[in-house]
Amino acid sequence: MIVPMIETINLTRRYGDLTALDSLNLSIEEGDCFGFIGPNGAGKTTTIKILATLLKPSSGQAQIGGLTVGFQNRQIRPLIGYVPDFMGAYEDMVVTEYLEFFAAAYNIHGQQRRQVVKDVLELTDLKYKATAEVNGLSRGMQQRLSIARVLLHDPKVLLMDEPASGLDPRARIEIRELLKELKRMGKTIVISSHILHELAELCNVVGVIERGKLLFSGSVADILDRARVGRVLHVRVTERPEDAARAIQKVPGVKKLTLVQPEDGSGGPAEIHVSFDNSKGASSTDIPNVLINAGFRIRSFSEEAVNLETAFMRLTKGLVH
Repeated sequence: MIVPMIETINLTRRYGDLTALDSLNLSIEEGDCFGFIGPNGAGKTTTIKILATLLKPSSGQAQIGGLTVGFQNRQIRPLIGYVPDFMGAYEDMVVTEYLEFFAAAYNIHGQQRRQVVKDVLELTDLKYKATAEVNGLSRGMQQRLSIARVLLHDPKVLLMDEPASGLDPRARIEIRELLKELKRMGKTIVISSHILHELAELCNVVGVIERGKLLFSGSVADILDRARVGRVLHVRVTERPEDAARAIQKVPGVKKLTLVQPEDGSGGPAEIHVSFDNSKGASSTDIPNVLINAGFRIRSFSEEAVNLETAFMRLTKGLVH
């Protein structure tokens, strides 16, 4: 039996009367890059802190590499690297001193420590900042340094809480490329973020959480397919759009129709926006057939694009069941 690298079983965390996590069940395999998405206060940070052994569950279990959080923390900690959204302040240190300090904390000494520090500086592209003061680094460089710190002991699991928070576009791209490299190295990565299109590019598995409950967990393709259950189609005919809309209304799966005038002010036929539900076996391909059989000429027929942000909004607002 293959044991997941990370597993939570009915994981629950309460703060007084507030339930931050409500029976969370996750299974993340070795080498997965898991994207954790949800609104502020959904429970993402609480989950990551429990996995990082910084919080104890109120009930349920969290396991890393088959070891149980709260009971085997000493064995778990060498397996993990935790990157918070903001690093702690070490204002009097230069970059190399900062990394050597933490390497010593991991019992890495002598020539090995110097080599490890050199290696992580190269991996995170901070070698040219080796003698710079930590407090003089930009926000993006501080985040790269924080990642360099957790790589010193070569952990199997990286827990990253909003690593791109507050970064400018260039710094976000640099962090994203670094995470891609870590993924290629076989690290198991859990990353929470609101920058959803970057999660789609990085992660092979995504979890959507709201109010402490996991709404969905699966591949990016799966979450997009689920969000398409409530999709929007754009139909344009050459004439009589009102009559065409009445014909479309009879197609199974059509929930709502809206006539939208052309934005270019040309005065041409309105575009028909169709809210369509294909969850009960209905097919949107019936719409063109119905229109053609009714004598309409179709100018265009397309589906509104559904990206990860659209899927996130639909799932967390309860628009998909």
